Amino acid sequence: MNPCTFFKCLADDTRLKSLLLIAKTNEACVCDLMEALQLDQPKTSRHLAQLRKCGIVVDERRGKWVFYKLHPELPVWAHEVILSAAKHNDSYFGDALKKLVSSRSLTFSCC
Repeated sequence: MNPCTFFKCLADDTRLKSLLLIAKTNEACVCDLMEALQLDQPKTSRHLAQLRKCGIVVDERRGKWVFYKLHPELPVWAHEVILSAAKHNDSYFGDALKKLVSSRSLTFSCC
């Protein structure tokens, strides 16, 4: 992965917020991200598919839902950029994180 491809993939608000939420929570289901970002399933899935295509996240199907986490073979520099951005930008995606955490606490399992 080269830096140009990496940063182009993150140049979209929805993709960046989705990635930061995944990084902050270690993994997230499509339904978690839909709730957090207030988006419909097709739009959420389309953005996640782009992150997967760029090699930034991997997915795992569990029943009818798909969970996403950071790609385990992500270059160290890219992993550090993502984790640093997630750690230092609560004002950018903090509201979405609160919605995600709140949604998770209201249900015993995804969706």
